[in-house]
Amino acid sequence: MSHLQPLNWTVVVLTCQHKDSVYAIQKELELRQQCGHLPQEALLLIVSDPEQCLGSGGATLNALLVATEHLSARAGHTVVTADVLDDAHILILHTGRDFPWDSCGRAFSWLPAQSQAKAEQPVCCLDLLLDCLTKQICPGSPPGVWVCSTDAMLTLPTAPAISWEGFSGVRVVSLPGSVSYATNHGVYLTDGQDRVRDIIYRGPKDRIRQAMQTDGKVPLVSGPVFFCRQASERLLQTHVCPPLDGCTYMGMDSGAPSLQISLFLDVLLCLCLDVNEKQFMDGERQGCISPSGPQGAPVRSARAVLWKMLRGIPLTIVYVPDGCYDYLTVSGDEHIRRITERESKRETLSHVQKLQLVSEDSKVINSVLEGDVSVLSGTVIQHCCLQGPMVIPSGCFLSGLDFSASALCPSLPSNIIIQRHRVQLGDLKLIVFTVLGRHDDLEASCADPAATFLNEKWSSYCSRTGIQPGEIWGTADKGAGPPCLLDARLFPVLLPSRGAVGLEGVEGLLEGAGRVKEWREAWKLSLREVLSCTDQQEELHWRRELFFQAAQRRTVDTLKGRTEQSLLPSIRATVLGGQQENLLQTLDFVAAGSSEDLGVAARCLACVADVLGCMAGEGKGGLRSGPAANPCWAPAFALLEKGDLLGGVKALAVERKNWLNRPDLLVRAARHYEGAGQVLLRQAVMSAQRFVAVSQGEVPPIGEWQEFECPARLDLSGGWTDTPPIAFECGGTVVNVAVKVDGERPIGARARRIREPRLLLVSTSGGQDCRVTTETMCETLRDLEDHCQPQAPGALLKAVCVCSGLVTLSTQQTLVDQLLQGCGGGLELHSWSLLPHGSGMGTSSILAGAALAAVYRCMGRMVDTNSLIHAVLHLEQTLTTGGGWQDQVGGLVGGVKLARSSACLPLKVQVEKLNLSEDFLQSLQQHLLLVYTGKTRLARNLLQDVVRSWYSRVPSIVENIRQLKRCGLCVCRTWCGAGIAGFPPT
Repeated sequence: MSHLQPLNWTVVVLTCQHKDSVYAIQKELELRQQCGHLPQEALLLIVSDPEQCLGSGGATLNALLVATEHLSARAGHTVVTADVLDDAHILILHTGRDFPWDSCGRAFSWLPAQSQAKAEQPVCCLDLLLDCLTKQICPGSPPGVWVCSTDAMLTLPTAPAISWEGFSGVRVVSLPGSVSYATNHGVYLTDGQDRVRDIIYRGPKDRIRQAMQTDGKVPLVSGPVFFCRQASERLLQTHVCPPLDGCTYMGMDSGAPSLQISLFLDVLLCLCLDVNEKQFMDGERQGCISPSGPQGAPVRSARAVLWKMLRGIPLTIVYVPDGCYDYLTVSGDEHIRRITERESKRETLSHVQKLQLVSEDSKVINSVLEGDVSVLSGTVIQHCCLQGPMVIPSGCFLSGLDFSASALCPSLPSNIIIQRHRVQLGDLKLIVFTVLGRHDDLEASCADPAATFLNEKWSSYCSRTGIQPGEIWGTADKGAGPPCLLDARLFPVLLPSRGAVGLEGVEGLLEGAGRVKEWREAWKLSLREVLSCTDQQEELHWRRELFFQAAQRRTVDTLKGRTEQSLLPSIRATVLGGQQENLLQTLDFVAAGSSEDLGVAARCLACVADVLGCMAGEGKGGLRSGPAANPCWAPAFALLEKGDLLGGVKALAVERKNWLNRPDLLVRAARHYEGAGQVLLRQAVMSAQRFVAVSQGEVPPIGEWQEFECPARLDLSGGWTDTPPIAFECGGTVVNVAVKVDGERPIGARARRIREPRLLLVSTSGGQDCRVTTETMCETLRDLEDHCQPQAPGALLKAVCVCSGLVTLSTQQTLVDQLLQGCGGGLELHSWSLLPHGSGMGTSSILAGAALAAVYRCMGRMVDTNSLIHAVLHLEQTLTTGGGWQDQVGGLVGGVKLARSSACLPLKVQVEKLNLSEDFLQSLQQHLLLVYTGKTRLARNLLQDVVRSWYSRVPSIVENIRQLKRCGLCVCRTWCGAGIAGFPPT
């Protein structure tokens, strides 16, 4: 049922045939747990089959035993007890047989899809299956054991409505298939209700048609099987019964011979209504050991135990008519089409330097393509690191290749599959290259006239190359069937004369006659042998290294290209993978080289802060917002303030090393990197100063007040898009309106020249009943040094004096001398606001504009409104409060207006008043009501959170900014029509 929560697994067991793969697969599963694909509290177990060829039934019994043993140990028991199954939800996943198109098997075959997890991760067949089981099929099921193979992909458009009330027994989930498709698979024959009568495996069409449903499809044996608590216990009890004890590691350790049994054709078949004991005991079933063959006695004995222990348990079916079952066959053509036909981007988790050279219907997965790498139609490239110039023909499949492949591709024909395998033979680690044709049938008998190699018939290939069938397959065993391509020892591994064979072995097979002598001298392996000897740990390590390498290169592209791609998922994945040091060095490199674009450098430092935050761990080390003025970081900050970007970034990196060993230190370091980013952001925004035009006018008499009153502002649309760095990275679009409050302009400033060479700064805030006045006297330059500390007394008015040019701090000249020279005395500056502190109506920015205008006038300098808008931007960066430009636009320009800034530096604001009718303005005024809630809006804290989210390109923030910009234009078009003076329609 779609409303049910995902099932919270108690134990997840993944079985594998190769013992050497356990460690590698364990790490893969743990990564998925860390990324949220599996419950954090779930016990993860990787269980290798005690012996190969146990069959799905034997592997299930062994996995159930191991899971029960671990739960028993957790519960404090000294022996295995089935009581631990009472409340357990166990998932057993079988990785199945070797898969020719992926050295790590079907489960870990990467797909061209992006994970929706918090951390960037590949999407494998296993991930899709886990998602389908956990969120769609299994929710709501009672305690018990789910079993499923990873050999297929299950797709369910909607979650099936499965009733579990009062359920007891075993239940299978079936997806539909056609009759022709089912001839190579299994189908369930039902009684028309929900009971399973029989299981037909690779039966004739007439027999399969008996299972047809009303939709014309047949219920396939699709994988998911559920054993209720009682059925699980009865299955578990068989592990002590010979010869079934030979299916478990305990039996093996006790000397019991191994035994192969099938989950479907042995365990489940004995539950089917139409199957009698004789049929079950003596039946010959394809894919199972014959009860009349050399191992007939133990097979019949095992079936007898199953019949005795399990017979009578009801077997029911859930048929999902809108589901899709896709078994991953060994057909290369099917595998390539499965990938290329998926609806996804051309590149997934890859770095493709020239994406325009990759055909739209090709797929590049977890790869790095540098230079001119042309990928023609219908080609798949996975886990490769290629360097152009090179052209990869259409219909090809390349896996695991590195830069050495560049020399091969000029002679590569279309529809060819080349794979690089990492194998281990005893203590010997080797690289083996295999080459096949896309249309080759790996399981076709070599005696079949239609059988091919490299897409040409065997007879033609042998004739062209001179290679004889006996050299490929040797002498066949008597009684054995004819060999197939999987068993062909074609692929050179070692040459006695010079050791390991590289890609030249592939070239030899492709070219043929000219390389046969060398081919004959080499020690060769078949594809089946290569797959059985795969070093999965090395293979997964290569993929992960390539994954991080591609991620770092994409990071550089994202930052330098100023794109809106969020780097947070990649950062989280990098930290989870222990690759954070490489990423930090990459971010340092990009930041240090971005002196021409301080916005990019600032974003790099913000990304470093994100890395440090991830290293601290979620919820550990404290809050990201906080102070950033620790003396240890001061030298680096000083270099950045001086404009020495390279030196500042290096100094930050040196100091960073001292803050990496505890979560709290990491969070504090992240705060300082955000502070360093704010230094660069200030410098970027201060580029607006070039749009401040000041001309000389008359100096007013001493004692004459220069007074300016301003309205407050209301943001109608587009607020936050004016905030740096959003304003110059994405561009800002704001519609706002100047408003009086209670019929008055509530914000103002006045200034006058005084004879005493000092600064008297007076600020008043609050209404009549709660007015607060602060008076600050400045008689030396030291009194002004805290002008960049927003909480200091009179900080805003001090910043006005500095930014207007009235006072210069970086000089040997005293304050008295400067005032006498520039003002002929001192200055008395008053500011006031009748609005509550933190009202969110743009008070501080408008106040800064009014105070600047008053001081400029006292100095005999003339500035227009546009200059004041940009001067306030500069002032707020000096004050370190940050902020955008919409507040001063709203309060310094009357009426309703549209303001914009382009996505570039220097930051320039353009304002256009909207010509609205008097009727409209009157209607707008009648619909405005100002209500004071008494809650203070802490603009700086809000700003810090928004800027951090923007730098991280959190998708919701990016989309919100886009909508805010669109909304601003929509407001203008609605009120004024399509065209607005100075701003063409967009």
